Amino acid sequence: MTEARASRGQLVDQVAEDLLSRSALLMRLLARQVRSREITRTELEVLSILGEGAARITDLAERAGLAQPTMTLLVRRLEARRWVAREGVPRDGRVVMVSITAAGRRAWQTHREQFLSAMRADLRALSGEQLADLSAATATLSEFVDDLQRRAASAGRA
Repeated sequence: MTEARASRGQLVDQVAEDLLSRSALLMRLLARQVRSREITRTELEVLSILGEGAARITDLAERAGLAQPTMTLLVRRLEARRWVAREGVPRDGRVVMVSITAAGRRAWQTHREQFLSAMRADLRALSGEQLADLSAATATLSEFVDDLQRRAASAGRA
C-alpha cells in the first residue's frame, strides 16, 4: 500500500510538472506561429475573460494573474483601441466595471481563430492513436479545470 501511495504521489508530481511546463510552452509556440503585432497574448486573455461578462479591474487582475496597476494600464490600452469600455456602477460610484465592446469581441474572435488554425494544423500531423489519446486527455483536463473553477467560485463566496 505504501508503494501504491508513493507511485500515486510520484504520478501527481509528474503530471503537475508536465502540465505546468507544457501548457506554458504550448502557448509560447502557438504565439510564435501566430505572431500578431496588433494584440498580445495577455490582451487576448483579458478580452477572453471579459467575453464571459463585465468585471472590475481588481477581479480582472486576479483572474489574469497580474498586478492591479498592470491591469489598469492594460485596460487603458484596450480602451484606447475601443476594445473595452468602462462604466461606473450607479449604486457605488467607486466601482468601475470593464466590459468588452463589439469591436473587442471581433478582435478577440479574429485572433482566437488564428490560434485555433495554427493548433489544428499541428494536430493534423498526429497519428490517429495520438489524436485519440490527446482527445481523452483534453476531456480529462477540461473536467479538472471546470472543477477548479467551481471550487474557486465557491471559495470566493465564503
